[in-house]
Amino acid sequence: MNIGEAASASGVSAKMIRHYESVGLIPAASRTDAGYRQYAEADVHTLRFIRHSRDLGFSIAEIGELVGLWQNRRRSSRQVKALATAHIEDLERKSQQLLAMKSTLEHLVHCCHGDDRPECPILAGLAGESTERAGR
Repeated sequence: MNIGEAASASGVSAKMIRHYESVGLIPAASRTDAGYRQYAEADVHTLRFIRHSRDLGFSIAEIGELVGLWQNRRRSSRQVKALATAHIEDLERKSQQLLAMKSTLEHLVHCCHGDDRPECPILAGLAGESTERAGR
């Protein structure tokens, strides 16, 4: 199938398929005499695997490792679990950072009157100034 058909079948855009090929997540596609990329069902299956991995937030490097483990029938599940566990820990760290950002922004919004006055604790907070003075 051509790249458009592979994109449709896998749920991965043609642009991303070319990108994944350029970074080595999928092997270079075979080409027709006219130079068009050709993909087999196995390539589409790999693209779906990559898409699901991206949906879970794995990085390109992690996906490369996962694809290698997935294709290696002699791998131990220990390696896969270790990679997934490390990703969970990274997601937890990011989650805590997001919650901290949310809390800070909620505080700034709470301090802002949102009226016609020029003083704005949100802008003051972003500038590193005291929000108490700007909210009065």
